[in-house]
Amino acid sequence: MGQSTLYQRAVRDARGELEMGRTSRYGAAVLALLTGFALFCGGWYLSKASSPEPYQVSAARRPAEEEDTSPGPSDGESTRPDSLLPGETINVNTADLYDLQRLPGIGEKRAQDIITWREEHGPFLSVDGLDQVPGIGPGIIEGLREYTVTGNE
Repeated sequence: MGQSTLYQRAVRDARGELEMGRTSRYGAAVLALLTGFALFCGGWYLSKASSPEPYQVSAARRPAEEEDTSPGPSDGESTRPDSLLPGETINVNTADLYDLQRLPGIGEKRAQDIITWREEHGPFLSVDGLDQVPGIGPGIIEGLREYTVTGNE
């Protein structure tokens, strides 16, 4: 009777009622491990069955012939950077719309406003003169100070 078993035995007590016997610690541990493994496998299966395939991003570079599919500049046209190069400054009295847009905080509207003001009132005497342009205040001027010149300095 003292033998360990992996199953529960039904034992009749003194009153004649059925009483379930206890499972040994070893048997309980094995049952717990099997139950945990079964739950893990079931959860893994259900998660794989219900979720779509994950996105895969490749960091590999494309071949050189595929890199630039847009038409290149014509012979008379040069490529121009979208932002300022290190150490580059722009003269606000001679810059065109494109060059003014390369300045930090200056979009198409503000660049056009600078050009319009310049055409109506003449060249800027200093970078601080940009505060006369609608929409440009002291904060923007401070951000532009190291990137702009007027030719009068």
